[in-house]
Amino acid sequence: MQTVLIVIHLMIVLALVGVVLIQRSEGGGLGVGGGSGFMSARGTANALTRTTAILATLFFITSLALGILSRYESRPTDILNRIPATQQGGGNGILDSLGPAPGQSGNAAPSAAPAPAPVDPTAVPTGR
Repeated sequence: MQTVLIVIHLMIVLALVGVVLIQRSEGGGLGVGGGSGFMSARGTANALTRTTAILATLFFITSLALGILSRYESRPTDILNRIPATQQGGGNGILDSLGPAPGQSGNAAPSAAPAPAPVDPTAVPTGR
């Protein structure tokens, strides 16, 4: 239902843009053209104004309908709820898939370095 309404909405948008661009403005616009036409200048202006009003009303109605449909849809609203539980904190990020650093071998586990001694805030630095 929502997809059909989106397609109708987009067709209305394109028609509305086209009708607005065709209308004659004070500066000219795309409506300025040849001397012959199927209607008089006044009749064309009335028809285009009426068409613009109808398309604007339809645009407003479809916008409201899309807003109401999205409000009452049963899909999750938080993007974090869409992530599968297997991907959260699994350690399979993009950096993990790159492999080891250039200085390390692929199969060897990194050597465990001794933990640093706690720092005494009142001690004098010795440079070691």
